[in-house]
Amino acid sequence: MHEQVAKANKAAWETKAYQAWVHSYGTPAELAEELKQSGMHNLRYWLKYTGDLKGKRVLNLLGSHGRKAIAMAMQGAEVTVVDISEENRLYALEVAAAAGVNLTYICSDALRIPDEERLGQFDFVLMEFGVLHYFTNLNDIFSVVRHRLGAGGRFLLTDFHPFARAWLNTTNLSQPSGDYFDESLKEGDVAFGKLLPEEEQSGLNKVLVRGWTVGDIITAIASTGLYIRTFEEIPGATNPKVPEFYTLIADNADVRLAPLHP
Repeated sequence: MHEQVAKANKAAWETKAYQAWVHSYGTPAELAEELKQSGMHNLRYWLKYTGDLKGKRVLNLLGSHGRKAIAMAMQGAEVTVVDISEENRLYALEVAAAAGVNLTYICSDALRIPDEERLGQFDFVLMEFGVLHYFTNLNDIFSVVRHRLGAGGRFLLTDFHPFARAWLNTTNLSQPSGDYFDESLKEGDVAFGKLLPEEEQSGLNKVLVRGWTVGDIITAIASTGLYIRTFEEIPGATNPKVPEFYTLIADNADVRLAPLHP
């Protein structure tokens, strides 16, 4: 199942992605200059959990166009990105070069990283914004996270809040119309499509995604042996009464517990 999903999503993310980033963020040189001025803002969800990044090893799984990874590299971190899209890789490496920082970028399915063990272990593993819905089994990706974290390493996860699905298509509606517990695999628009001019949005491939509940996410992370430190819910900008994002922090701590189900 995962191979089918990964193949469809790779095709979607390698059709006009580079063009979308240029249209949204500017040329690599223009984005590099912007990051020099405001790179810290891109790291606002995590700096209070990372401290000084100088000399730290960071693995950014599904790092897309590399803005967060490059901002971390600009703070002195040694950053490796893994992402399935060659167009994302090209744009990110060009931005990194223009910004004058080193960035290791591996174009690969995050569950099929070539010679993964050779990557070694990292101080931080980062996953951010629109990533978990690409996996049909959360334990698989969180196992990669766990194995790549060194002793005392920290997992940084910020994503769209699952509750938002329950409010899907609720404009002018008094009750939510989405299904928070929907487990089905669905076809959807690729995320960068809306960044392209309207006349360029035709011919884009669809992605295959599925939703996860907060319980699914927390349970899968805990079951890999990571120690969950906090789950921070972030209010929506347009409607602060409901959460829009969340940040979950988990540590690779030497905590030994009895089985949940003896």
